[in-house]
Amino acid sequence: MDYIIVTGTSRGIGYELCKLLAAKGNMVLALSRNERPIKELGNKNIETFPFDVSSATDREHLYSFLKERNANVIALVNNAGKLVNKPFLETTEAEFKSVYEVNVFGVAEMIKLVLPFMDNRGHVVTISSMGGIQGSAKFAGLAAYSSSKGAVLTLTELLAEEFKETGPSFNALALGAVQTEMLEEAFPGYKAPVTAVEMAEYVMNFTLTDHKLYNGKILQVSSSTP
Repeated sequence: MDYIIVTGTSRGIGYELCKLLAAKGNMVLALSRNERPIKELGNKNIETFPFDVSSATDREHLYSFLKERNANVIALVNNAGKLVNKPFLETTEAEFKSVYEVNVFGVAEMIKLVLPFMDNRGHVVTISSMGGIQGSAKFAGLAAYSSSKGAVLTLTELLAEEFKETGPSFNALALGAVQTEMLEEAFPGYKAPVTAVEMAEYVMNFTLTDHKLYNGKILQVSSSTP
């Protein structure tokens, strides 16, 4: 069975991306701690179960799921993210670590788990943020979040180099402001110029086709600041 795996699918870009991919006939494995929004779609092309990328137990379940189905993973979209918006001096060590557990270590472990189920045509797409781009505008309160998003950009470049002879392709999208619940948490009251559906369409097209053109690349997908 061919699958496209998307993490962080209970809302925002991930949720819309699953719907768009399924509408095109792809079999999607939607992974999120809250599977209810996806399950309520009742889409025959989407499978889902509760999943936390930072949980070793959940990752073992995912491995068993893929193994039992002799799965071929066409693409992995690392979309799950955690945000803490607090002044640096008020951010506890536990809070800082919790952001990295999802945004960095969770991404690394997901890639490690999925690679045995991918061939050289596979595509690993990691959703990052403009806040992780060196020299971009930075915002107070996002020390943990933005630094974690910078870390996965470098990880993407490193993995593309390490697997350049065998594949798959690794790319990252550094997104600007998109009208999602997470944006509202980071910048209350800010209105983004791009909707979650519009960005999901871009992510879908990039995921399905652009591994032929890009590898180890960081694309800045933004028309605004933030």
